[in-house]
Amino acid sequence: MMFGRQARVATVSAAVVSLVLAATACTSVDDDGGGSGDGDNLAITFLPKNLGNPYFDTSNAGGAEAIAEFGGEYAEVGPAEATPDSQVSFINTLAQQGVGAIAVSANDPEAICDALNEARDAGVGIVTFDSDTNPECRDLFINQADAEGIARVQVDLIAEQIGGAGEIAILSASANATNQNAWIALMEDYLAAEYPDITLVDTVYGDDDDQTSFDRTAGLLQTYPDLDGIISPTTVGISAAARYLSTSSAQGQVALTGLGTPNQMRDFVDDGTVTAFALWNPADLGYLAAYAAKALIEGEITGAAGDEFDAGRLGSYEVGPDGTVLLGDPFVFDADNIGDFDF
Repeated sequence: MMFGRQARVATVSAAVVSLVLAATACTSVDDDGGGSGDGDNLAITFLPKNLGNPYFDTSNAGGAEAIAEFGGEYAEVGPAEATPDSQVSFINTLAQQGVGAIAVSANDPEAICDALNEARDAGVGIVTFDSDTNPECRDLFINQADAEGIARVQVDLIAEQIGGAGEIAILSASANATNQNAWIALMEDYLAAEYPDITLVDTVYGDDDDQTSFDRTAGLLQTYPDLDGIISPTTVGISAAARYLSTSSAQGQVALTGLGTPNQMRDFVDDGTVTAFALWNPADLGYLAAYAAKALIEGEITGAAGDEFDAGRLGSYEVGPDGTVLLGDPFVFDADNIGDFDF
């Protein structure tokens, strides 16, 4: 049975919140790190992998929605490009400003660790979401879904679409992206165990850039003329690949699936370029990250396994091993249900 088909549809918030950049209140220093300094300092800044990315536009809007609900101060900063160390200067500046917490999607598991630990030493709570750092560099990780589940759903989708046999390739984001690499490793294991007749011929990287991902798609089809399918576990990659396929002779011949947002992929589902793809609700991911940051700042939780906190309309959540909080299962979008979503 295809993983994710029976997942409960999460409520999709239509609200898009726009708030003024703020966050200059000071926190007291906590020798243990984390955000247990000033519990009244609900200035929370979102630091995505890069700005102008529709996925992070949606997740950050969810964070803004949550922060407006509990009366905090929302801000968003970030680099133009998703390079390994591009987030360091922003972390340093936010620590100097004395924000209550930073919610960051890491471009690299190690490159920002020193900056994050310095921020924690200054009393700033560190919540990672979407893509984690090394666990010792943050307080909490808000994981969009179980890594094995994310890997399985994409492999199962491509297997169904190509009849369980053939050549496939993976179009990933950056080569250093923690989440992408974890999913790809699990995909390789799952393919070997469950689909021996499917051959993974290559993994290429579009660096979460639309044109680069478009060009990598063209390169795959030129290099592998017998390619049957592409998995792109990144919202930028899958939409760029779909754009290329939709105007090429490969439309309807080369299957494409991965992780995308309904609004990005709607036209490509409607024209038959894409049959089905998966994702969680990124607005809910940002919303949960904001409430987790609030609980961390206020001292309701520390990041220890078993800690519980309230997450507004999403209900109650519990912190798992290694300070990880799981949003839920991925969901499969197709022609039958894509019209029910708007994000």
